[in-house]
Amino acid sequence: MTHSTTARRFKHATIIGAAAMAAIGALAMPAYASSWSSSLTNAGNDFESRRWTDNGGATTIKFTSCTRDSSASQNVGVTLRKDVLGPDPLYSTATFTACFSSGATSTGNWDDHGSGDYYFVVDYGQNVYAPVSVKSLTVSY
Repeated sequence: MTHSTTARRFKHATIIGAAAMAAIGALAMPAYASSWSSSLTNAGNDFESRRWTDNGGATTIKFTSCTRDSSASQNVGVTLRKDVLGPDPLYSTATFTACFSSGATSTGNWDDHGSGDYYFVVDYGQNVYAPVSVKSLTVSY
C-alpha cells in the first residue's frame, strides 16, 4: 500500500467515525417534539391548563416569576394529568417554590406516559385559597 492510499483510508475512516459520533450524540440528547408557552393570572385551586396532544415522550413544565398574596404559602403544586374517557389518571405532583423568587424558574419533569391528550392542574392543597399568577410558563413534550 502506498502512503497516499493509507492516508486516504485513514481520512475516510476518520470522517466515518466523526459522523457516527455525531449521530450517537444527536440520539443521546433529549428531544421534545413540541412546546407551548403562556401565562397564568389569578389561577385558582384545581385550575386546568389547555390540553395538548403528545405522541409519547417525557414532559417538562416550567413556571417563571410566580406571585400570590404574600400571606399565602409561596409554593404551588403542578400535577400532570391525561385526558381519557372516564376518570383522568394523575401523575406525580411537582411542588414549585423557586419561581416565587424574583425572575426565578421552577421546573417539573414527568416520564413518558404514552401518547394522548394531556393537561396540568394547579393544586394548592386542602383549605387554601390564594390564586397564583405566573408571568411565563412553558410546556415541552
